[in-house]
Amino acid sequence: MAERSVLVGVFPEIVVLESGDQITWICDAGNLRVEFDANRCPFTSNVFQAPAGMRLQTGPPRAGSKPMGYKYRLWINDQLVGRGEVLLRD
Repeated sequence: MAERSVLVGVFPEIVVLESGDQITWICDAGNLRVEFDANRCPFTSNVFQAPAGMRLQTGPPRAGSKPMGYKYRLWINDQLVGRGEVLLRD
């Protein structure tokens, strides 16, 4: 019988960023989309998308973003697969 391998990803619940840092996600399983609340997002956009196998980068937080937690949702091929939070530090 042939085996089919399944790679299960681990998504961190919390990512801590300094002011000059950025987040990078990569997913080989499908199209990746990350959504932050439109009214509470430290980045220039609140929605980030990338096709399978491509890096998805947020860029650094906007100047003047408050040091606090920012929640996001993570989707693969339009299926919600996780929720997380970015903690922005001074």
